[in-house]
Amino acid sequence: MNIIITNTGGVPIYEQIAVQIKGMILNGTLKEGDALPSMRALAQDLRVSVITTKRAYEILESEGFIQSFTGRGSFVSAADPEMLKEQNLREIEEHLGKAAEIAKRSGVSLDELCDILKLLFE
Repeated sequence: MNIIITNTGGVPIYEQIAVQIKGMILNGTLKEGDALPSMRALAQDLRVSVITTKRAYEILESEGFIQSFTGRGSFVSAADPEMLKEQNLREIEEHLGKAAEIAKRSGVSLDELCDILKLLFE
C-alpha cells in the first residue's frame, strides 16, 4: 500500500493514513472486499505506532469505508453510491471554497470564476 506520511503541515499521521486509504477506495484502487494490511503490518511498513494505524482504521470504519472482523482483519466495505457521492461532494465543496477565497482576495468576479470552472469541467 503506497501511503506517504509527512511531518509538516500539522495534519495528524492517523488522519493522513485515513485520508489516503479513503482516496484509494473512492478512486477505485481499493475495491469492495479487498483486504487491508493488518494494523501491525501497516504500522511496521510506515514506521509508526500501531495505535496510530488503529486510530486511522477506526475513522475509516466509523465513516463506513471499511469493516473489521476480529481474527480476520479489515476489508473495504460494500460501496454505498450515496455515501460515495456525499464524500465526493464534501471534497468538491472544500476545494471550491478554497478557490472562492483566492478569487475574492484576487478580485476575480463570480462570473469569471464560473467561466473558469466551466472551461475546466469540459
